[in-house]
Amino acid sequence: MEFKHLVEAAEKWCSGNPFDLIFAEEDDERRLDFYAEPGVSFYVLCPSGTDNFHVWSESEDCLPFLQLAQDYISSCGKKTLLEVLEKVFTSFRPLLGLPDLEDDSFDHYHADMEGEPGPDHQQMGVSQQ
Repeated sequence: MEFKHLVEAAEKWCSGNPFDLIFAEEDDERRLDFYAEPGVSFYVLCPSGTDNFHVWSESEDCLPFLQLAQDYISSCGKKTLLEVLEKVFTSFRPLLGLPDLEDDSFDHYHADMEGEPGPDHQQMGVSQQ
């Protein structure tokens, strides 16, 4: 994909979340830099050819949160820039003071599973006589 299209996609993505695209460079490396308050920053190296995207942060506070996105990128299949950015955003939610979406859905599911089984559901190992 042409770099200018990647920049346009990144700018559009930024309109729906706290991040700003603060730098885009194509000369030395196809790099997009992002920043959000309170000091959350990362950059994406965009592939040329058959390479994959790469995400990194120069902030030691941010770097551990990128592991999920790095694992996602290295998993099977090509990823789009938007898929990578969404995974990074999900990873950074705790740093941004936002609720973790995955935990919310788990808690909601888990809450539905708690309680006594209904009359038509037999508990395992307990015979009803």
